Amino acid sequence: MNYLINRLKGDKTIWAVVVLLALISFLPVYSASTNLVYVIGSGSTFGYLFKHFAHLFIGFAIIFGVHKMPYHIFRALSIIGIPIVILLLVYTLFQGTTIGGANASRWIRIPFIGIGFQTSTLAFTVLMVYVARYLAKVSDKKYSFKDSLLELWLPIGGVLIFILPSNFSTTALIFSMVCMLLYIGQYPLKYLAVILSAGVAFLLLFWLLSKAFPDNKLFSRVNTWEARIERFVGDQPDEDNYQIEKAKIAIATGKINGLGPGKSVQKNFLPQSSSDFIFAIIVEEYGLIGAVGIMFLYLLLFIRFIINAQKASSLFGKLLIIGLGFPIIFQALINMAVAVELLPVTGQTLPLISAGGTSIWMTCVAIGIILSVTRKDEEVEEKTDTKAEKNQLDKVEIEEENNSSNPLEPILNQ
Repeated sequence: MNYLINRLKGDKTIWAVVVLLALISFLPVYSASTNLVYVIGSGSTFGYLFKHFAHLFIGFAIIFGVHKMPYHIFRALSIIGIPIVILLLVYTLFQGTTIGGANASRWIRIPFIGIGFQTSTLAFTVLMVYVARYLAKVSDKKYSFKDSLLELWLPIGGVLIFILPSNFSTTALIFSMVCMLLYIGQYPLKYLAVILSAGVAFLLLFWLLSKAFPDNKLFSRVNTWEARIERFVGDQPDEDNYQIEKAKIAIATGKINGLGPGKSVQKNFLPQSSSDFIFAIIVEEYGLIGAVGIMFLYLLLFIRFIINAQKASSLFGKLLIIGLGFPIIFQALINMAVAVELLPVTGQTLPLISAGGTSIWMTCVAIGIILSVTRKDEEVEEKTDTKAEKNQLDKVEIEEENNSSNPLEPILNQ
């Protein structure tokens, strides 16, 4: 065990929080899986638990492998990755996959293994690295809005356009996180204002086109977005309201101490209880204490991201930590906000806790890159400290030699 721990480099607090979140996830996922087994009649509880364990095991293997890589390599990988993810998004959008009879055009099946993969999560990670690379590259240069259009906004627009038709919430999250990173990276505010205006105009155009061509597959999700917003601000009974009401009942039932592990009642009625609404199950079984504990861990993770971003030795490293770390926290906040009806249903999972392969793996890729940055900074600090200690020892030795008395000096002076 000590051998393994010694091989884990980078920020130890981030490692500890990630491990804790993963360990905490097992009981809620196991408990919530009874909905799929006894209500829907699919699989077994141990089967879902083993599947979740396999996803996390692969995820930690990803973290370990990625955090050993020099983080500067991700500059080049992001350039190569952008056209690849855009092609994957195009294929995903038009391949028309269905899962359980429902539209699943945000997913593709990996050949030969048959595993579903959500390409938008991969695109999110690659895009944030690409934006960090661009900002680091132009940080000490003068450039115009026109200069940034081709190299920065064309890839961003390409990714967002092909995610939007099937997943508005992810598109909005990616766009907001990109704007946040650009603001922190000191991208000119006047240019950012132009982009924000263009984004609103494009969204309005997309909505108008959906009304003009209601039968087109590209606009099939627009009615769902409208309905969710209308239901959120209104009181019409519907499936989303049903989910929210069951989530609120679960949260209210949990009170301070909760009902206890595995004793949730609403998991039998709440759809997506092991993924989108797992926070409600956690509160029902572990109460306010469990909810506060989960929020504390994400807050601690957020604080460590900020501290490590400030300590990073390069601008690219700082932007990587912010661009990949902050979305994890925002996604967690969105998931929890949906459960308590502060936001309409979005379909965002609770990072490292919700069941699901792609979301876990891409979160682990982001964590691995962040740890790679902190590992490099630790190595730089260790070398600096070693060099400083050596210089101090040399200085002490010289002083001792100068202060030491020569036994023959009185004779030589006569």
